[in-house]
Amino acid sequence: MLKFIFLIIFMIPLCFFVNYWLLVSFLFLFSFVYMVFGCSFFSVSGLDYYFGSDVLSYGLILLSFWICGLMLLASGSVYSSSNYVSLFLFMNLLLLLFLLLTFSSLSFLMFYVFFESSLIPTFLLVLGWGYQPERVQAGIYLVFYTLFASFPLLLSIFNFYIGGFTLNIYMFFSVNFEAGLYVYVSVVLAFLVKLPMFIFHLWLPKAHVEAPVAGSMILAGVLLKLGGYGLLRVFSLIYFLGVTFNYFLISVGLVGGVLVSLICLRQVDLKSLIAYSSVAHMGIVLGGLMTMTYWGMSGSYTLMIAHGLCSSGMFCLANISYERLSSRSLLINKGLINLMPGMSLWWFLLCSSNISAPPTLNLLGEISLFNSIVSWSWLTMFLLSFLSFFSAGYTLYLYSYSQHGKVFSCLYSFSSGTYREYLLLCLHWLPLNLFILNVGLFFNWL
Repeated sequence: MLKFIFLIIFMIPLCFFVNYWLLVSFLFLFSFVYMVFGCSFFSVSGLDYYFGSDVLSYGLILLSFWICGLMLLASGSVYSSSNYVSLFLFMNLLLLLFLLLTFSSLSFLMFYVFFESSLIPTFLLVLGWGYQPERVQAGIYLVFYTLFASFPLLLSIFNFYIGGFTLNIYMFFSVNFEAGLYVYVSVVLAFLVKLPMFIFHLWLPKAHVEAPVAGSMILAGVLLKLGGYGLLRVFSLIYFLGVTFNYFLISVGLVGGVLVSLICLRQVDLKSLIAYSSVAHMGIVLGGLMTMTYWGMSGSYTLMIAHGLCSSGMFCLANISYERLSSRSLLINKGLINLMPGMSLWWFLLCSSNISAPPTLNLLGEISLFNSIVSWSWLTMFLLSFLSFFSAGYTLYLYSYSQHGKVFSCLYSFSSGTYREYLLLCLHWLPLNLFILNVGLFFNWL
């Protein structure tokens, strides 16, 4: 793992000298190398004390490599317009480095430091390459929501250290820590905001709408998974409190998912609709996590990986339409099947993945999540049925309104998709549908 981290650190200065597309190729090469050789890092023994990798880290590190490569592939407009290309590459590589360090940290304090450090390049991406003046307000929402929720977590880490307990994440299983409700809230709150849970989700639509396509992809693809990853890591510490208090978070997650699905049905902005759908999906992920069962945790992990690929691909499609029509409004993005039938096929494939149609990885994750949540309490069946129905409803609404109908009358020129865009969408969709590989990874995790 250290070799990959040192290689990324070495590549950061090169972003000011190497070719843009060469750097994209390097990132995909690292993805394949880590995919093949990363399994050898699963054993904790023999690793450096601060950096390591296990089953949880493996999938999310691989997702980070993959999404960062796709981010650069999607940002062709930055390269073609010469909009501070070297600085843009530097921000992307810096963000990738912080993500690798976050997912491979064995110390709780180091995990917190890199967890919060990923906020800096994300904020600069939104502020520097965003579309509208409102991106300043979106950046402030992003920073203040994250920082205010994470301060109690930092105080809890200091409390653990002063109390003489270990900060090694893997040693939490052996800690007999008598925690109170304030410790439970302070440890969990930062991850709930990052997930984000309903009530704490207001920063997400603003950040997505104002961010460039690279910022939206990394937010939906990897940064939302930091919350779920953090909850998986700290559950061993707050397990006994979780048995008492998790029912509240499960209820908020499922009720919030239904309410956000209703909010999706009245959106007219493409990126805003996709952003709110992420909140709805993360609601069911939160519910599965809080059951603290093997089915719930494995299903949440599987759905986080699947959602990272699917949601990132949908933001790419929204950006492709935006580059041609200069608008994200569904009132203008109509009848696209008449103009780009090939792109309409990708809309259908990714929208069907978003509603967990077979044989996608989303289906595998949702089946295990439904199993775990219903086994926790059969009353949740009502909320899960509404959540599934409205999830299919707003996805069909998105597809039908954007692809069908009359073409916008003021559209005077248009261009079909390029090879780069079709390759970009194909690289999003293919990992979602390697069903045999996905089933093997899922049952290995179980």
